[in-house]
Amino acid sequence: MKIILDKIKGDKIIWTIVSLLAIFSFLPVYSASSNFGNDFIFSNMVKHVAIIFIGIIIMYATHLIPYKYFKGLSVIGLPVIIVLLSLTAIQGNVIDGANASRWIKLPVVGLSFQPSSMAIVILMVYTAFYLSKNYSKEIKFSQSILPLWLPISVVILLILPSNFSTAAMIFLMILTLIFIGRYPIKYLIGIIFSGIFFLTFFILLAKSYPEMMPNRIDTWANRIESYLGSEGRESNYQIIRAKSAIANGSIFGVGAGKSTMKNLLPQSTSDFIYAIIIEEYGTIGAISILLLYTWLLFRIIIVSYKSETVFGQLLALAVGLPIIFQAFINMGVAVQLFPVTGQPLPLISTGGTSIWMTFMALGIVLSVSVNKKNKEIIENNNPLNVLGEEL
Repeated sequence: MKIILDKIKGDKIIWTIVSLLAIFSFLPVYSASSNFGNDFIFSNMVKHVAIIFIGIIIMYATHLIPYKYFKGLSVIGLPVIIVLLSLTAIQGNVIDGANASRWIKLPVVGLSFQPSSMAIVILMVYTAFYLSKNYSKEIKFSQSILPLWLPISVVILLILPSNFSTAAMIFLMILTLIFIGRYPIKYLIGIIFSGIFFLTFFILLAKSYPEMMPNRIDTWANRIESYLGSEGRESNYQIIRAKSAIANGSIFGVGAGKSTMKNLLPQSTSDFIYAIIIEEYGTIGAISILLLYTWLLFRIIIVSYKSETVFGQLLALAVGLPIIFQAFINMGVAVQLFPVTGQPLPLISTGGTSIWMTFMALGIVLSVSVNKKNKEIIENNNPLNVLGEEL
């Protein structure tokens, strides 16, 4: 054990929180998978354990990379992710008659991944890099259109048709980071109103030409109506069953693996896994999970605060805040604070790309914590830094 601890660098509390959440995820995932039969339980658990294990390796490898190198990597990765998002959007996946162009398949290995999860990390790192480079300068909106707002707009527009909640989350996180990075507020207000205008235009366009995005606008509208509608509406079945699971849990829960609503609640291993956690572990379990994510948020802020470079401060917040935001959104949906969004619970819900990107983002935060006492040095002979500085 001592040998392993000696190899681990960075904020030990973050390592502890992530380990607790990842290990705990085995219990609700196993329980929620049991309603599909023994064969599915085994295959799903093996897959989940493998994904978590690979994710930890990704986090470990990432935290060994000095965080200054992520500047150049984000510049290289941004056009790559735009190409991947474009390919994903045009492939035209349809599930139950609805546009579901979220995954791209790798024909050689037979696997698929979700580029939007990767896009969040790359775009946030790139934005942190741009803001740090211009932190002491007076930013003019006209000068920031091409290097900043164009790639942000392209990524969001490519994600929006198939995944509104992710696009909205990216937009909100970008605005938060840009505000922290001292981007002029007068420009931010204009960006917010422009975003509202283009979203309205997009919805009207999709309504006029429904063949462009089959059923997506209707799906968004139904989720909002279900959230605002009456308890008895059939479209509210997810929330009704989630609330039933929460009610069953009471204070101490019904016990690990003893959930009854897992047999009735859709997406019980992903979108609504928090409801299953509350049913089995009660209010105490629910608060414990909430406190762990809150603790993780505080550690991310501390890592950012202790970094001696502007890029390190912004980078830790850029990749760390979306994880916490996504967690709060998922938990909020389960208790009906928000409409159904389809966002998983980071480190606990089943998944593939989203879990790996979460571990990568946490690895970047740990990289900042490893180098928090080192001043940033630009190595002119390093191609990654040269590429970043020439942007």
